[in-house]
Amino acid sequence: MEDFLRARGADRMPHPGGTLLQHLRRVAHLLGEWDADPTVQVAGLCHAAYGTDGFAATLLDVTERPVLAQLIGERAEALVHLYASCDREIVYPRLGSERPIRFRNRYTGQEHTPPEPDVRAFLEITAANELDVLMHHTDLAQRYGPSLHRLFARSYDLLSAAARDACEHHLGRYANGA
Repeated sequence: MEDFLRARGADRMPHPGGTLLQHLRRVAHLLGEWDADPTVQVAGLCHAAYGTDGFAATLLDVTERPVLAQLIGERAEALVHLYASCDREIVYPRLGSERPIRFRNRYTGQEHTPPEPDVRAFLEITAANELDVLMHHTDLAQRYGPSLHRLFARSYDLLSAAARDACEHHLGRYANGA
């Protein structure tokens, strides 16, 4: 999979902490440390393949979903697509405040309700991604640490114990909005 990501330029795209490929590896590694399902770890390795609401660069166009699905499996690809298509401005406030959680697709504007296991996987990948970014970019940590702490704190019941502990360890200092 890393050869594919390299062939698509992930090793040449700047990202906090080095390159996009280095970031993707760290996210997958962190998910592994949290004993995430192997499918979630693979999705974490590829989570930015279609770009994200916070990272516009893409390795594949969403029309190439079958290419990625063939490489990592349909379930992992579906999680990558869920992550990439998430309209964060709409979805993040809903996390931890409504059930079931309705997602808005940033490409189409359509809303849907993913099954809870997909929401849990989405949140694990989100936590691993955001923690890695903040550990490598002090300015972003200061700017987004408080809101991310609130996001994960109100979603703790959907995160694994290891992800909750990591969020509290890295974001706890922002608990009072500081």
